[in-house]
Amino acid sequence: MKLLYYKTNLVITLSLLLVLMTSCKAVDNANNKQKGGVIGTAGGALLGAIIGNNVGDGNNSELGAVIGGVVGGTTGVLIGKKMDKQAQEIEQEIPGASVERVDNGIVLTFDEQSGVYFDTEKYNINAKSQETLNKLAGVFSEYPETNILVVGHTDSSGNDAYNMTLSKNRAQAVTNYLTGKGLNSSRFTTKWFGEEKPMYDNSTAEGRSKNRRVNIAIVPNETMVENAEKEAETTE
Repeated sequence: MKLLYYKTNLVITLSLLLVLMTSCKAVDNANNKQKGGVIGTAGGALLGAIIGNNVGDGNNSELGAVIGGVVGGTTGVLIGKKMDKQAQEIEQEIPGASVERVDNGIVLTFDEQSGVYFDTEKYNINAKSQETLNKLAGVFSEYPETNILVVGHTDSSGNDAYNMTLSKNRAQAVTNYLTGKGLNSSRFTTKWFGEEKPMYDNSTAEGRSKNRRVNIAIVPNETMVENAEKEAETTE
């Protein structure tokens, strides 16, 4: 009797483990719009993709408010589909850009090797960068239900105050260029961190090059969320 009891418990345990492993695998293999429905309100990944791993230092509440939380359920899936489509269009228009779908948003990373870059100690938008930003402005105009966060960073060369000002000027130059293309300025938030938020090793030339970057985050605005909620109500 004890042996039967043991075998029964073993079967049940193995079955539960199998279900758990299958569920975890399904989440791992899900695309971003599916993850919006599965993960629900788990947040912070988008913020981390923009400013690095130092998201828990208590100084990022304003950025967190701009980005907002992750929307789950059917609403999250519907938002995910729209953001997936926009991300794909950006990848097609700007092949050199780093495009990531994170949470309910999109993160673009431009460093000295891709798309939007600046000459040493400069913050003017050069001709090559203008080509990229013109294409990006065209995509943004097709998706008015999104807000845009522009964040500037530098490497650790030079003093802190200079780097902070340089990252500010570069981020604002990108924002000003995009709004100058007819995009509504109310969609934009501009932030800068100087050398404070490295994502790569500043002791190497390659790491410093990647830390001299501008991130652009694209997030759903209230209108997109409200429309997705209404659509979800009709499908549930």
